[in-house]
Amino acid sequence: MSNIDWTVLIFTLVVVVVYGIFTGRGQKNNESYLKADNKMPWYIVLLGIMATQASAITFLSAPGQAYTDGMRFVQYYFGLPLAMIVICITFIPIFQRLNVYTAYEYLENRFDKKTRVLTSLLFLFSRGLSTGISIYAPSIILSSVLNWNIYVTNVLTGGILLIYTYIGGAKAIAHTQKLQFLIILGTMAFAGYLLIQNMPDGIGFNDALYLAGKSGKLNVITTEFDWKDKYNIWSGLIGGFFLALSYFGTDQSQVGRYITAKDNTNAKMGLLLNGLVKIPMQFAILLIGALLFAFFSLKPAPIYFNERSYQHLKETKPEQAVVFEKEHQDLQLKFNAESKEILKLKESNSPQLQKTIQDFKNTQIQVKALHGRVEEAINNSNYNAEKTDTNYIFLYFVKNTLPVGMIGLLFAVIFLASWGSISAALNSLAACSLKDVHLIFSKEIPDEKTELKYSRLHTLAWGIFSIGVAMFATQMGSLIEAVNVLGSLFYGPILGIFLVAFYYKKITGPNVFIAAILSEITVIAVYQFDIVSFLWLNVIGAAAVIIFSAIGLLFYKQKAVNS
Repeated sequence: MSNIDWTVLIFTLVVVVVYGIFTGRGQKNNESYLKADNKMPWYIVLLGIMATQASAITFLSAPGQAYTDGMRFVQYYFGLPLAMIVICITFIPIFQRLNVYTAYEYLENRFDKKTRVLTSLLFLFSRGLSTGISIYAPSIILSSVLNWNIYVTNVLTGGILLIYTYIGGAKAIAHTQKLQFLIILGTMAFAGYLLIQNMPDGIGFNDALYLAGKSGKLNVITTEFDWKDKYNIWSGLIGGFFLALSYFGTDQSQVGRYITAKDNTNAKMGLLLNGLVKIPMQFAILLIGALLFAFFSLKPAPIYFNERSYQHLKETKPEQAVVFEKEHQDLQLKFNAESKEILKLKESNSPQLQKTIQDFKNTQIQVKALHGRVEEAINNSNYNAEKTDTNYIFLYFVKNTLPVGMIGLLFAVIFLASWGSISAALNSLAACSLKDVHLIFSKEIPDEKTELKYSRLHTLAWGIFSIGVAMFATQMGSLIEAVNVLGSLFYGPILGIFLVAFYYKKITGPNVFIAAILSEITVIAVYQFDIVSFLWLNVIGAAAVIIFSAIGLLFYKQKAVNS
């Protein structure tokens, strides 16, 4: 990067850190540190919820996801608005009335301590792991730009955000998320504009959209029902509904955002508006990926977007790399020529247009096959790097196309997006491990000052743990998919526990505790044997808790009758 880009990057990050420390100063107790004194208005709740969900993975990996698999990933969010309505009707009034620090406090009142602890431990394990992946995402940037070791950049990335998170707690997180998200949205919109501006002369937005459509990248709706298909309208509406219901209703990283609201109305407004704006925002980010495919259909694309990984292949297997590059060069020339020919003929609807489109699709298959062979060769070379280059596609465009200054700002954006989600996650992890585990098993009854110290120590410990997880995230492929798969392994059973608590009043603590354990075993088994795509795991997990609880209730009734 240029000196100007470095200046923009460092200045933006320093401003956010200083702003976080300033707004989070004066912490005196856990009410302030973990819940921001319940003073947040609806618009800060909204931005906090969106910033917590839209991590760096969203902005780094989603364009690459659309580039490789099209825009059908947006269907993953189709169940979100429905879930927001259910949460506003059922979850928020209960959490606000009980004035809880964590969602899992309610479970002790409804069931017992061991159910509360079990549910919290499921959350802590899943969220701790996914936070590590969220730290790894921006670390890719530093590693690529500075040519530094990825393990060093993991420590650096996770360490910087710990400064204001450790000091300022929920208040600092809420205000920095507001600033971060406004910068992010503005910058991503400008990046999309520059993507169109950098198309070859005479190629506009409609042309790029047409080309993306003919390449199959605008596959927003997939109506075919297939249990194994990860993204279709059915898995999105049903599986996505259960995942969103669990994530926003029972995941402390999100519950912690809206329990800081002034009152019920502000919490509900923030959550409902999130349900309305999330799908258009995700659509726009994925559209950038589809347009990137059109861009690289018209201009030379690299043989592999992770340049460091391919450089390693060239150094270790130079003869094989020469063969790959010759084939890549020929295919690129053909692909670029066919793309331009399609745009020339697009108004004619002639037989020649249909033939060119078919040739274009055939070449696209060949390019994809070559990419697969290159990727396999890299993975077989024992190079300790990512299994795919999905997360580098947008990054490659930024580094090699955008003007000076904009590159530094976009790199800053990915850091800011990461910090927004990770800081909220660390705050929620600290709240749960302190309130739902530490203080429950501790015989000590700490005063306000001591409890605040413990909260900060828990925040620090989870920060270190997440950095450790990031060290092992290099083999996970598409990060946005990895996070959602990980969440789906645990969110279903957690949601099932809450659904039983809300709607099945006859179920007792021992009953639901056993049901939750059996449900988690069922979900892991279904995933291990690859029976359905991951979104359905949320439905299976929630349903399993309800079914096992009902069976347990019948068993206890029968036992009571026999005795």
